[in-house]
Amino acid sequence: MSSILVKNEARLGLKLVAPAVGIIGLLVIYPILFNVYLSFFDVQLNGNKTFVGLNNYTDLLGNPRYYHSIGVSVIYLIGTVVGTTVLGLAASILMNQEFRFRNIARGLILLPYFAPVISVVFGWQFIFDPVNGIYNHVVVDVLHLTDTRENLIGNPDSALFVVILFDIWKHFPIAYLLFLAKLQSVPKDLYEAAAIDGQNAWGRFWHVTLPELRFVIATVVLLRIIWNLNRFEDVYLLAPNVETLPIFTYYQAFAGIVDQGGAAAISVIQLLVLVGLIWLYVRKVLKW
Repeated sequence: MSSILVKNEARLGLKLVAPAVGIIGLLVIYPILFNVYLSFFDVQLNGNKTFVGLNNYTDLLGNPRYYHSIGVSVIYLIGTVVGTTVLGLAASILMNQEFRFRNIARGLILLPYFAPVISVVFGWQFIFDPVNGIYNHVVVDVLHLTDTRENLIGNPDSALFVVILFDIWKHFPIAYLLFLAKLQSVPKDLYEAAAIDGQNAWGRFWHVTLPELRFVIATVVLLRIIWNLNRFEDVYLLAPNVETLPIFTYYQAFAGIVDQGGAAAISVIQLLVLVGLIWLYVRKVLKW
């Protein structure tokens, strides 16, 4: 009798989740499969498609702009992942200490993350404006470090570092939250024992805090890589001349000489990389 009840419950469970699975299939799985399908075709603006096999992939591997966008993406990933991790860790350690108005400070740290992207992008563009921007005013008029007003966002090389700084500022609060949640669960006895053993503040951080945070650090690093590999709106709104992989894919698909088949090929390769990273996260990080 119990086995029949179990089977009935299992069938009921399948019926309950079937609509959600169907919706996910339509909204996620179908576009992925259709994108893979398009990557084997030369797609015209009028909708006509010509089968070209692997030509989109071979053309992509021979395109210097593709390798340039990979290099830009690598620099962007390294800068943003390291920056958000270090700044988030430092902020969490500071906010884990007892001081007056700590709760207010904890809330203020979250403001960059929750602020609308478009509004803060306008603020950053004003800061680095070559004519009226705060940055050039301080560097040229106040500190007199140079006589030339730099258009940092207009130059793709310097714009990359502006975008990295913006991403660190915008997204470090999520790393801060994850680190702070873990720090609050670390037993204080461990720090007291380390202090009795003669460990100074750096020693307690190295031998107590860091080992306790290794799972969270790995989680933050991998999630930031996965998220930033797909990051489009922050980069495009602030500095569209910074050609990361998502920006390059957008230009291939919708700007200039439209090549939607080539853009689909880029997306397929990027999808394989993301699947590998997600597999690494599930198989390795979540087992810690």
